[in-house]
Amino acid sequence: MSGKRREIEEEPEEHENHERWLVSYADMLTLLMVLFIVMYAVSQVDMQKFAALRIGLAAGFGSPVDVMPGGNALLDPGGNVAPDSVNLSGDTGGEVPSAMIDPQAGGPQTTEKQVAELAKATEEAQVSQEVEKLKKAMEELKKALAQAGMKDAASFRFDERGLVATIATDKVLFENGSAVMRPAGRRILDVLAPTIRALPNRLSIDGHTNRIPISTARYPSNWELSADRATGVLRYLAWKGGISAYRMAATAYASTRERLPPEDPRSVSLNRRVEIVVLANVDDSAGRAVEELGNEG
Repeated sequence: MSGKRREIEEEPEEHENHERWLVSYADMLTLLMVLFIVMYAVSQVDMQKFAALRIGLAAGFGSPVDVMPGGNALLDPGGNVAPDSVNLSGDTGGEVPSAMIDPQAGGPQTTEKQVAELAKATEEAQVSQEVEKLKKAMEELKKALAQAGMKDAASFRFDERGLVATIATDKVLFENGSAVMRPAGRRILDVLAPTIRALPNRLSIDGHTNRIPISTARYPSNWELSADRATGVLRYLAWKGGISAYRMAATAYASTRERLPPEDPRSVSLNRRVEIVVLANVDDSAGRAVEELGNEG
């Protein structure tokens, strides 16, 4: 009896958990995911804005501020170690600039004006770089038209949005009161498309008319006519020009944005136009600088 009682009192052996490895495996995957997220976030740092932020924080708190531990060792997009700080002059030597000197030690401090100057200089550099790219594209477009024997088929200028290529619709792209593209218009777009397709910029296709009213079954007003012409050019650039439709948008202006006043006899033909706008890759606030810098010379 005692032997049987001992057998009954013995606890059953625990079954071995063969799925315990899943916990460690899930932990490892989680850590790997976090690692790649951190690496991606670090790779997307805008070093110019980061430097401006550091200087601004240092000025505000009166002492050097690290935005994150080890921030000075961040890599720039080229793979080089970012400088410990940024001078307003653009010099990135090993000397610690005045912005990082402890004010309690009697050194100068970075002022709000200096921070504003740094931000302005950064924006001007970005605008200048983008305008140079668009000017190069403009010269390539002009060269392509000249080689095709259509030197005067389009005119070019800069406005707040970017580079504007203007094609007069009067007997070039379309017949009067029509949005059916003429062969001459298709040839112009065929010449422009390769250069435009190679650009990374977004495009706006703008339709314009003159003040002469129209009232037909298809076009009750100039709004519908300008819209149909703009979308017709957009469709052709996407279909035959190979330009991604996701990069383009069509806009109708009717006669609300005239190039010439109505009293000018040339306005009847020159205000009737389609414009291909290569939008500058800058902030909207820098638009005026794009127009002024682009039209220089």
